[in-house]
Amino acid sequence: MKTRILLFNLFLWLFISGLYAQPPRRAIEVIVTADHENWTYKSGEKVKFSIAVLRNGNLVKNVPVRYEIGLEKMEPTVKESKTLAEGKLDIDGGTLKTPGFLRCIAYASVDGGEYRGLATAGFEPEKIQPTVSNPDDFDAFWETAKKELAAVPMDAKMTLIPERCTEKTNVYHLNLQNNRQGTRVYGILSIPKKEGKYPALLRVPGAGIRPYYGDMGTADKEIITLEIGIHGISVIMDPSVYTDLGNGALNGYQSYHLDDKDKFYYKRVYLGCVRANDFLTSLPQFDGQNLAVTGGSQGGALSIVTAALDPRVKWLGAFYPALSDVTGYLHGRAGGWPHYFDKGSIQANNTKEKLATLGYYDVVNFARRLKVPGFYIWGYNDETCPPTSMYAAYNVTTAPKELKLYQDTGHWTYQEEKDLMNNWLIGKLKGGKM
Repeated sequence: MKTRILLFNLFLWLFISGLYAQPPRRAIEVIVTADHENWTYKSGEKVKFSIAVLRNGNLVKNVPVRYEIGLEKMEPTVKESKTLAEGKLDIDGGTLKTPGFLRCIAYASVDGGEYRGLATAGFEPEKIQPTVSNPDDFDAFWETAKKELAAVPMDAKMTLIPERCTEKTNVYHLNLQNNRQGTRVYGILSIPKKEGKYPALLRVPGAGIRPYYGDMGTADKEIITLEIGIHGISVIMDPSVYTDLGNGALNGYQSYHLDDKDKFYYKRVYLGCVRANDFLTSLPQFDGQNLAVTGGSQGGALSIVTAALDPRVKWLGAFYPALSDVTGYLHGRAGGWPHYFDKGSIQANNTKEKLATLGYYDVVNFARRLKVPGFYIWGYNDETCPPTSMYAAYNVTTAPKELKLYQDTGHWTYQEEKDLMNNWLIGKLKGGKM
């Protein structure tokens, strides 16, 4: 039994440590760059892209390369192939006359393998505006939903997980009642062992179905942490269970009941985040004031949503938020994950009912209502959560905000980014007392 637990913990550590990690380097690197240091341009200003193919840090000569240039996630307007005699090439990338992003993707063929690189130029991204509708009864809809949630008892159940506890922290498997239908929220709760009053951090998940391990590292710094799942299932089952659910019953959960705003999958998810805060703020160890929320991708979206819905949240930290301005595709530009209206999904989702529902769930409309400080991190090369969609939400945010760009990153983070976010959150929660 002990061996099984150790293997399970190892699996979780490997999964979590790699979830947002930088992709591994390959033997051949295709480096694409834009000629402005910050990859940012004024509308109408031309961008020059450079392509270099490297092996062992040296240029690969006489390498065949094909490249494409166009709006992110849209059909490219330029497709060309060339042989790079010296292993490098400069390209006139053209320009955009309106705010947005222009992307160059290059593919190099070396020794029978194909290698890929990209760079994305931003044109006045701070001027990008959303396309999604803002329902007149948005606030009334969510106030009613929160009142219904408040009438449901939490029925909190905490089970100590001795093998996960540390010298400083007790770790529990937690589940809470989330609605009158009996759906529950599950998560890993970490509480400092030392008697006292502590701030709290809610960690909300990226997309997918997986087990969770909690955040004992932050808890060891005398902060209560709760890392939740969103699917109403235990988060400490055998990993194979989550694989089966992801391939079966929960495959495509992002679109379940999309034609009905009251039954849409994310209604229970958004309210589940509020329910998690109900529990955190009820703990006798909570200091009664300092509560933050953080996550990446789907979790970045949930961080913004939770902070907008719940006035108890004082700070939010979001990596590349998903579910932002999802209707962008209907207006000739990229929309946010899960890409409801890209060329593979538009036929199924472009209906009056589904469009109406999304107005109540798009992150843009929660960002409009934020009142608390937020720290945001993303890159221009993100192909999962296009920067156009994220800027659409960021630009309508009137609450105090700070954006840290790592332009060359895609849907992943450098360790420096993780450290920066963690330090910001811990600094806020502890009032500068690290």
